[in-house]
Amino acid sequence: MKKKLIAGNWKMNGGLAANQALLQALLQDVATPACDVAVAVPAAYLAQGQALLQGSPISLAAQDVSQHEVGAYTGEVSAAMLGDFGVRYAIVGHSERRQYHGETDSVVATKAHRALAAGITPIVCVGETLAEREAGQTEVVVKRQLAAVIHLNGHCITEIVVAYEPVWAIGTGKTATAEQAQAVHAALRAQLSAASDKADRIRIVYGGSMNAANAAELLAQADIDGGLIGGASLKAPDFLKIIAAAQ
Repeated sequence: MKKKLIAGNWKMNGGLAANQALLQALLQDVATPACDVAVAVPAAYLAQGQALLQGSPISLAAQDVSQHEVGAYTGEVSAAMLGDFGVRYAIVGHSERRQYHGETDSVVATKAHRALAAGITPIVCVGETLAEREAGQTEVVVKRQLAAVIHLNGHCITEIVVAYEPVWAIGTGKTATAEQAQAVHAALRAQLSAASDKADRIRIVYGGSMNAANAAELLAQADIDGGLIGGASLKAPDFLKIIAAAQ
């Protein structure tokens, strides 16, 4: 049985002192977790994260990766560079990247490909807006987003993590009900099963405002294999409760 994955996405938050305090607080309690744990820190703090997490059960993750391997792309960070810092996971296609930076399904698929080629597990985000959900387009949207990744990465698809993050439930305090989330996860599982006979190995995590209060109910669903945690990952007590719920 595959372990659940609880990954914290710090987004553009943190500082040297605050990061150290948060990671030290987590490490005091996360000795031998029954689930896999990761934290996605801002790129500027990858070196600090690598140093503090060395030899610990918490993996280092990046919040993004370039679609390019190398070259004149000012401000970009390549998969190979992330690998130099011991990065285990890289978030690709987060709704904020799609919305604010115009990332297309094709770009997201390429980013996943670059991560895989560097031995980094991409956490591929898919999700619908409120307007798309109200129009009954949820499955159409998430399947389209995932299809691009499946098409480009072929048999390597078994090495990815999929994160379902309904856009309307990110940072809004709103959360899909456990039943709503499970329904979408089941649809994604079916899509992956059609693409690979080893789809049962692929973890599909939920990323729409999972917190200490609702984690247990969400994680109890048959096709929810963990969580991509935003705001709650910045508070050690809350993040630890979510990790405990995934045991």
